[in-house]
Amino acid sequence: MDNKALLVVDPQIDFITGSLPVPGAEQAMDKLAEYIKENGAEYTHVIVTADRHPLTHCSFTQNGGEWPRHCVADSVGAAIWPAIMETLYDYPGKLTVLHKGENPEIEEYSIFKNTGAAERLHTMVEDEKIMEIDICGLAGDVCVANTLKDAVSELKNVSFNILPQFSPSLDGGKVLSSLASSLGINN
Repeated sequence: MDNKALLVVDPQIDFITGSLPVPGAEQAMDKLAEYIKENGAEYTHVIVTADRHPLTHCSFTQNGGEWPRHCVADSVGAAIWPAIMETLYDYPGKLTVLHKGENPEIEEYSIFKNTGAAERLHTMVEDEKIMEIDICGLAGDVCVANTLKDAVSELKNVSFNILPQFSPSLDGGKVLSSLASSLGINN
């Protein structure tokens, strides 16, 4: 059996019940926690990405960006959703949390835009011979879609599956569904 990873994008409080909530995120992330409990053994590695912004981040409306202040480093809103975190405490495989959005002048919707995190991800995939990645998280039309687009172009020998039930979007799922179709990915 090929090694398989679960890539969970930005399951953070601010995107669920905080300053930038995605419709349906609370229910989807609670169900994702249950899914990991029930299906975690099929993954050799769970990789979680998380925004970790300084107060001066360029994406904030206060700084000329398009989003309300969110996922400020070390704030409650930047924390991983408790139901998911509690499930991950008991996850028997490898678990890695990768941060993005730490440079105040760069927007990093995709984990691959953060050089250090991208290098770690490439190394994990190569060293662990990961051949398949299931991807989900928040928001489906923004950070999940951008991460998926970059992953497909950078991880050439890996196949991808989207878990749409755990990927609520601000646009109701249109961007992610369209991207999956254009890339020929299971959705």
